[in-house]
Amino acid sequence: MAGHQTYEEQKALVFRGLMILGVITIVEVVIALLAKGHLIPGVKFTEGFGHYMYMLLMVGFSMYKAYFIIFYFMHMAYEVRGLVLSVLLPTLLLVWAIIAFFQEGDSWGKRRELIRQKDEEVVKPSPNKPQGFYQLPGTAYPSTTKG
Repeated sequence: MAGHQTYEEQKALVFRGLMILGVITIVEVVIALLAKGHLIPGVKFTEGFGHYMYMLLMVGFSMYKAYFIIFYFMHMAYEVRGLVLSVLLPTLLLVWAIIAFFQEGDSWGKRRELIRQKDEEVVKPSPNKPQGFYQLPGTAYPSTTKG
């Protein structure tokens, strides 16, 4: 653990951290407004390279803010390496789980649409098959006429 700081040094560190987080948040808001076409009408980053760059910037800024908060406001920067890794490695697993849940949800969403289409599909019965029972493959239909 690093040496103790005075109250004034700690206060200056907190204000510096708040300023950094505030500036990054303002930059994020400006980028989001620009990407959605609110600042410059007609300019939108909804597809292609601009969209991916916008998403990359937003994720990058958010991860930096999370890193900054964990390391400085939660005092992880001053802890031993083993404790830091015991906190950060499960966090990476959490990020992996969130990505996996989004993938699974997307799969369920696509499957749900397929099921909805199948439910709305109208099936016309075949005129030469009797209705109301299941026939095993390879067996002949019983005669419906009495002879």
